[in-house]
Amino acid sequence: MQFLKTIEGQLVEIQQPEDGCWINIYPPFNKDAVQQLCEELEVPYDFILDSTDINEQSRFEREDNAELIVINTPVKNETDSDYDADFITVPVGIVSVGEIFITISAKPNPVVDFFLNKRLQNFDTADQKDFVLRIFERTVYFFMIYLRKINNSRDAYQKELYNSSRNDELLKLMNLQKSLVYFSTTLRDNNSLMTKIQKVDFIHIREDEDKSDLLDDIIIDNAQAKEMSDIYNNILNKSLDTFASIISNNLNNVMKQLTSITIVLMVPTLVASFYGMNVDLPGSGNPYAYLITMGVAVCLSLVVIYIFRRFRIF
Repeated sequence: MQFLKTIEGQLVEIQQPEDGCWINIYPPFNKDAVQQLCEELEVPYDFILDSTDINEQSRFEREDNAELIVINTPVKNETDSDYDADFITVPVGIVSVGEIFITISAKPNPVVDFFLNKRLQNFDTADQKDFVLRIFERTVYFFMIYLRKINNSRDAYQKELYNSSRNDELLKLMNLQKSLVYFSTTLRDNNSLMTKIQKVDFIHIREDEDKSDLLDDIIIDNAQAKEMSDIYNNILNKSLDTFASIISNNLNNVMKQLTSITIVLMVPTLVASFYGMNVDLPGSGNPYAYLITMGVAVCLSLVVIYIFRRFRIF
């Protein structure tokens, strides 16, 4: 739990919450400390608890003098499983109570980290309306960044798939597809959230032309990100079907080549089998019988290779 405040243009950490400060809560959570904070600031504990639910949907709510906005943000999935999505979405709770601003998330995420790392100029923790808009803006920005990474990864995996007969790259593409499903659903919900906030003027910016215009731009950018996600998802769906067939075809080619090699090697084995019998055979008394036998076997193998090459089997 960090208490931060903009003092003389710099974001600094303070020891206790005070007016104009920003409180960020990250896991692991100290339940007693969080409950005590909620009691001191008169914030409903459900606001904090709901924000830590990984499946919480984007929404906003007002209770007494506290306001809650939950927006889902993109996060790189750190699990080691080969069957999990590369990127997931986690909710960030934004609580405004009086002159104090609170953010809480079930996992550390790049949106909040962007502000913690002091990368935004002219950032004032006391300007809660601007803070909310900047969180919205950064959320859309990181969706765009991760969508480009997903598309680049798709191109790389597809190049590997052209000559692959394994399922590894196909599984990687499926993980990317899961990420795009998460993104498409979340971007749709976030778009609905921001549109409703704009309609009911939940953050009270209707009279501020600059902030209203900024929210308009963010909603437009979010819609573009949603369209990008849908396009990439459609491309990936088609690619998965195509490359499943390519892998099957590559495997068939390998099997065909192995079968051809087996047939070619079978010819000298057959000749050697005939002349390995313990009976009188034509030419067995010839001093060059071994060389003649080997020559016949090699010639027959070359004939088989020529036939296979002629009909593009080998």
